[in-house]
Amino acid sequence: MLTGFRNPILPGSHPDPSLCRVGSDFYLVTSTFEWFPGLPIFHSRDLVNWRPLGHVLDRPEQLPLDGIRPSGGLYAPTIRYHDGVFHVICTLVDGTAETGNFVVTATDPAGPWSKPHWLGEPDSFDPSLLFDDDGRVWFHATRPVDAAGHTEIWLRELDPAAMRLIGPEHVIWQGALRGVVWAEGPHLYRIGDRYHLVAAEGGTALDHAVSVARATHVTGPYEGNPRNPVLTHRHLGADHPIGATGHADLIQTADGDWWAVLLAIRPPGILGRETFLTPVGWQDGWPVITGVRLVETHPRLPEHRWPAEPRCDTFDGPELGPHWNQLRTPRDRFWQTGDGLWLRLRPETLTERGCPSLIARRQQHVHFAAFTALDFAPASATECAGLVLLQNDEFQLRCEITLGLARLIRRAAGKDELLAEQPIGEGRIRLAVEAHDQAYEFRLDGAAFGGPVDGGVLNPHTAGSFTGAYLGLYASSHGLPSTTTAHFPYFEYRSLEPPTP
Repeated sequence: MLTGFRNPILPGSHPDPSLCRVGSDFYLVTSTFEWFPGLPIFHSRDLVNWRPLGHVLDRPEQLPLDGIRPSGGLYAPTIRYHDGVFHVICTLVDGTAETGNFVVTATDPAGPWSKPHWLGEPDSFDPSLLFDDDGRVWFHATRPVDAAGHTEIWLRELDPAAMRLIGPEHVIWQGALRGVVWAEGPHLYRIGDRYHLVAAEGGTALDHAVSVARATHVTGPYEGNPRNPVLTHRHLGADHPIGATGHADLIQTADGDWWAVLLAIRPPGILGRETFLTPVGWQDGWPVITGVRLVETHPRLPEHRWPAEPRCDTFDGPELGPHWNQLRTPRDRFWQTGDGLWLRLRPETLTERGCPSLIARRQQHVHFAAFTALDFAPASATECAGLVLLQNDEFQLRCEITLGLARLIRRAAGKDELLAEQPIGEGRIRLAVEAHDQAYEFRLDGAAFGGPVDGGVLNPHTAGSFTGAYLGLYASSHGLPSTTTAHFPYFEYRSLEPPTP
């Protein structure tokens, strides 16, 4: 008897999912924008339970994110498998050293992955690949038509040996609805004797949708499904428990069943766009998606759970776990593991578009608690370390320890507001934060610090961001040289979500 599973399958900021199947194994990647390492890759055998394998772009020479603006960087990857090789194609937006579309390859999805093969086309984004039955490979992507958000999806052949685009361009789609904006996120599939194009439209907020077109030739012409959009929750209102459904990628299991992964948002939206899974049927040769539910019937695949990750990280291994990230590309290693996490204070701060001494992870639950401790002896009042929640360089909550003081700071629209301050003694101090919806309460050595704080500054809607909230450990010398280090012996993240009914 099939059981149910609970959406999302990847909670927290995991937008723009794409997946492929190799035998009984599934592999999935998502966008990461300005965060490093780039493009987390996950492995599953039942489409529901996923384990992290690492990141596609995990070496600084692969990913130049220096100076990238918030919500710039890596947009909408696609993963495909062909003839023993995995391919991930993606766009680097607003890059300084390189920009545009690129392909990386690997024979093992856990890596190592190649250096990027740059394809150019800096005006295009959301690229995908189709490996056709005749051996030809087709690149397809989105590009703007005007400044009002109208776009077109275009196609061109890729020479996989030379990793360059060849032959003429073909514009194949401009969206299903008249005057539609942001027709994007295209994926082509050859199903039987027809080519099916699945694309997003309407933007990634509440008007997000999935539309479908098909053709007998890969270059078109494409006819739209008369029932388009085949998936949207725009008509269900802002209070529906799942909104902004779109950017889907389809997969067929070995038994012939079809499923889609896609992004969606759960109110109040502070977690950002998450990865959901929903079944796909077929009628009159068109895919049918009835909607996305919080509790869905399990795929007809043997359930395969992976060993649970420990909720407390003591940083006793030689490397950081795959859930930890840095802002932009770290050009030198400012952290050390073993007997806890050691952060070297550097001049960079969280309020700049640099790479600060920050190790952060996604907030994955609306109700959660996080705990750490800090051993820190600042040499001056300009040196600080602590626990931070952030959306980007302009929207943050920071619980900072400095010389003789603890400070609670809310940053909104680029301006800091001191919410609380109190003197502290020397020695180890325990830091914690507990959140319920958008109310965050910090604690110092078990005592409340500053009272509940409105965390609306972390909401992507407030910040105009493509990512959800992150939390982590931070240290800075605020523009001055320093030899000081901050020691965090552990970090624990605990979900406080109510049990699934």
